[in-house]
Amino acid sequence: MTDSRSNTKGDFAALRARLHRAIPGGAHTYSRGDDQFPAIAPPVLARGKGAYVWDTQGNRYLDYGMALRAVTIGYADERVNRAAIAQIDNGVNLTRASTIELEAAERLTSLIPSAEMVKFAKNGSNVTTAAVKIARAYTRRRYVCVPRQHPFFSFDDWFIGTTPIQRGVDAPQVSSTLVFDYNDMASLEALFDAHGSEIAAVMMEPATHILPCRGCATVSNWPATSCAACPNAAGNFLHRARHLAHRHGALFILDEMITGFRWNLRGAQAFFGIEPDLSTFGKAMANGFSLAAVTGKREFMKVGAIDEPGMERTFLLSSTHGGEMPALGAFIAATEINETEDVAGHLWAYGARFRAGWEDCAARHGLADHLVLEGPAVALNYVTRGADGAPSPAMRTLLAQEMLKRGVMMPWLAFAQAHGADELALTLDALDGAMAVYANALSDGIDGLLEGPAVKPVFRSHN
Repeated sequence: MTDSRSNTKGDFAALRARLHRAIPGGAHTYSRGDDQFPAIAPPVLARGKGAYVWDTQGNRYLDYGMALRAVTIGYADERVNRAAIAQIDNGVNLTRASTIELEAAERLTSLIPSAEMVKFAKNGSNVTTAAVKIARAYTRRRYVCVPRQHPFFSFDDWFIGTTPIQRGVDAPQVSSTLVFDYNDMASLEALFDAHGSEIAAVMMEPATHILPCRGCATVSNWPATSCAACPNAAGNFLHRARHLAHRHGALFILDEMITGFRWNLRGAQAFFGIEPDLSTFGKAMANGFSLAAVTGKREFMKVGAIDEPGMERTFLLSSTHGGEMPALGAFIAATEINETEDVAGHLWAYGARFRAGWEDCAARHGLADHLVLEGPAVALNYVTRGADGAPSPAMRTLLAQEMLKRGVMMPWLAFAQAHGADELALTLDALDGAMAVYANALSDGIDGLLEGPAVKPVFRSHN
């Protein structure tokens, strides 16, 4: 195939040099770094609209990154933008709490049953760390338990120190974090056996492409039937982990940074029929605007209150920009769209059609065992396997590279309301060509096909 993009090689090299000269890592999130994309990927994007993004040379790409899963409606949605602009006209950020700040807090607490109070912030790391602090303040205990299978909770040392990246990490903070295996009750029980009276909280994502329930007929009928309606729901890992935490006096925290407003309007907690003590949200809650939240039962959240005379204080979140008005206006508008237009339902339906198209294409190219989709339709993950059957970063890079050549940016799979029938057709056509190259690489080798280094894991000890 002839690459239809305009000649960008020299321009991209110059942009990369400028980025790395001005910004450590070349981006403000490591997931956007050069080492996460094929060498031919544009290092800078100029704009986005709907499900598409454009590079600095005017080349258009159908996007499945969707701003690191922060956009579920579509880029530059006019309704969300209007709501944000209205709050810009109201002053952006005022000396005391704003009207929109109160409205947004009341909207969130009325929407999600477990959210009786909320503190807003600008990024997920701050609110997950705040959730841990709430748990420690309430229980007056030290340890927090997190699953090793969930890739990211916070940039703070209490979590980053559990990854291979150790430089600059304060070891004493890391020692208060205990790691277990998701879906393995024995591993979590072992932590409580050893530290039960000192554990403040168990924190986890409700689900990734790995699910808290397996082998149940309900799963095959998602989302028509959710776990909330399943007679076996109490036996899934989330319910069992919460029961264990509560039995030992610890709090149960769900990090819904990715699942929130994607799996269900009220979060994956509603889908799985479980009520956490604390929750964290972000990403999709404001369709890409910078907003995150820690929410929970009043009993726990009020450790950060100032209206209870004589109560010992907890310095919780204190953020100049946590109440920034445009993002809160965007949240209210996005939530209205999510609710009235059933955006989550669209994401499930599109994911199901995507899976069917992918699997048909892979089968036609003899790649059913080498290009595999994992997880439910709303949270698909693609696995690229080499000739030996093992997951291959080089082959993943090749697939992403060939999709870019055909106008599709697919670092991972994040769907939006803006992905429709035309986008699916474009994707499947690109997959057909990319899979042909992939099949050739399996039989003849990847040499000469990959135009640069393979992608690398974010969490590695050395560059």
